[in-house]
Amino acid sequence: MKKLLLMILLLSQVIALKAQPLLETGGQQMPDEWIDKTTNHRVIRLVRRPGINLSFYFHNNPFVGNEMVFYGSNERQKERYVGELKTKAQEIYNLNVKDKQLYTVNLSTLAVKQLTHEKSNIQGEIVNKQTGKAYYQCLDSVFSVDVKTGLRELLYVFPADFKGSISTVNADGTLLGGVYATEKEKEIFKQNPEKHQYFNRIYEAKLPRTLFTIDIKKKQLQKVFTDNAWLNHVQFSPTDPTLLMFCHEGPWHKVDRIWTIDVEKREEPKLIHKRTMDMEIAGHEWFSKDGKYIWFDLQLPRGETFYVGGTNLENGEEKKYQLQRNEWSVHFTSAHDGRTFAGDGGEPSAVAKAPDGKYIYLFTPEDGHFKSEKLVNMKHHNYKLEPNVHYSPDGKWVIFRANFEGFEGIYAVEISRNTKK
Repeated sequence: MKKLLLMILLLSQVIALKAQPLLETGGQQMPDEWIDKTTNHRVIRLVRRPGINLSFYFHNNPFVGNEMVFYGSNERQKERYVGELKTKAQEIYNLNVKDKQLYTVNLSTLAVKQLTHEKSNIQGEIVNKQTGKAYYQCLDSVFSVDVKTGLRELLYVFPADFKGSISTVNADGTLLGGVYATEKEKEIFKQNPEKHQYFNRIYEAKLPRTLFTIDIKKKQLQKVFTDNAWLNHVQFSPTDPTLLMFCHEGPWHKVDRIWTIDVEKREEPKLIHKRTMDMEIAGHEWFSKDGKYIWFDLQLPRGETFYVGGTNLENGEEKKYQLQRNEWSVHFTSAHDGRTFAGDGGEPSAVAKAPDGKYIYLFTPEDGHFKSEKLVNMKHHNYKLEPNVHYSPDGKWVIFRANFEGFEGIYAVEISRNTKK
């Protein structure tokens, strides 16, 4: 009987594989599932609702159990055709999208549910798997919404003299974290909306920014740290409820970027990686899932030799894995068990100047370097919209966002390679 069941299972898998066409990814309207003809990996359209759908930034956890939270809109960008975007795609924070709300997709059934129904756009890619809630901000108000029940709760309203922005929740779901910027800084962003316009201006302005927390139960705000620097990428540790990471944003070769602070003790921030040479850069930092490491894109120097570096938070020891120019990625992430990494590749105009780097990658550490495998050919993707990779909770898929069909969508690629040609 067991042999019969096994044979039936194998037969159903073979039939399923045969039903999936072998196609070039993008540049055309894709079916819901296909095999990438370059990599021979199975790719699926994870979210199948019409409109704009965007998965979270690479270091923001989107998962509660088997549900994934994402941003969606009923609007589609205008003036576009398959294979190329006529309008300039940008990150979700700057994307000119109306009716931006939170949704969930069930990773087993692919059923989609709308979570928020605010009258204005919302912000905040903040999910806590312990509390089962997503947290977001609408104008000056901060809310939570239960991912399972949809129950919405008002948590905090920013005062008129402190219009902050939330960006993270701590490990036990008791604190939200974020940053406050001055009105003068906000005006610079308003007058210079493109990254190439504001990036150096904000860095050189040296305006004060303040890290803060909000006690969710007490509904109280606490200022944690202020500096005349562009404090950004605020992230709580996934395991230590008091450890907050942030960066000094700006041209990476000019800043010692990665810092942590204990939000209870509020001692001086601790530098995680000190630059060792001229033009060295380290950035796009993230916590390992077990909270033991902070990993980051490391270049020694900028644009020449490429690594993923990591600092052990217990003893300060560092390790690094070298990769090739074409393997450099805008963002990297690490698997739940820490055994592999994934990257979202990059276009030729990016810092690595990679002639053939437009792929979703899987990386396996091996003797101080990464052994790479290409998962998806992204030749038709416009990298003005960064793919931002995530491992699925079961570790079997890499989830990413893309515009290779001519609109913003959410996809997943199976890590196991299709063995059928």
